[in-house]
Amino acid sequence: MKNITASEIAELRAKTGLPVMEIKSALVEADGDGKKVLEILKEKSLSKLGKRAGRETKAGVIDSYIHGGRIGVLVEVLSETDFVARSDDFKTFAHEISLQIAAANPKYVSREDVPTEIVKKEKEAFAVEAKAVGKPEDVIEKIVTGKTETYFSETCLLNQPYFRDPEKRISDLLNEIIAKTGEKIVISKFARFELSC
Repeated sequence: MKNITASEIAELRAKTGLPVMEIKSALVEADGDGKKVLEILKEKSLSKLGKRAGRETKAGVIDSYIHGGRIGVLVEVLSETDFVARSDDFKTFAHEISLQIAAANPKYVSREDVPTEIVKKEKEAFAVEAKAVGKPEDVIEKIVTGKTETYFSETCLLNQPYFRDPEKRISDLLNEIIAKTGEKIVISKFARFELSC
């Protein structure tokens, strides 16, 4: 069994915001394997998320960002309590979301927000495109699925790669702040304006 150091625990605590005992337990379970411990901590965080799903989000902030006088963003991010909404971590998260919206121009918060008829039209267009180049029927289905996922990752904020770290999705960033604060947090709505000339 690998010896667990205080610096390892501190590093994981800074990354995840999870309690020390939970991190220590995950390190023991993973026998110090860095990748495995992150997977274990992610699983634990996700199970906690499920328990928070029914909670109400009554507090929050509206963050704004103006880029060069040409792009403007307003975003509403909600939390369960005013205590969390006033925290620096929460405000930083909300501002990062504003920057993401300015940079990546999403159309929806999540894939559930995309109207069914738009998803249907996109899938039909992907299928027609694949048929036009002579792809077999079983391959067309896989192409449509892949292109639909790409569509979601381009148009849905939570599915987009984080502009500062493309290895992470915005949903990962959201899960990190939820784990850190211990509260349900929701990106409820946003508006993005851009001068066309």
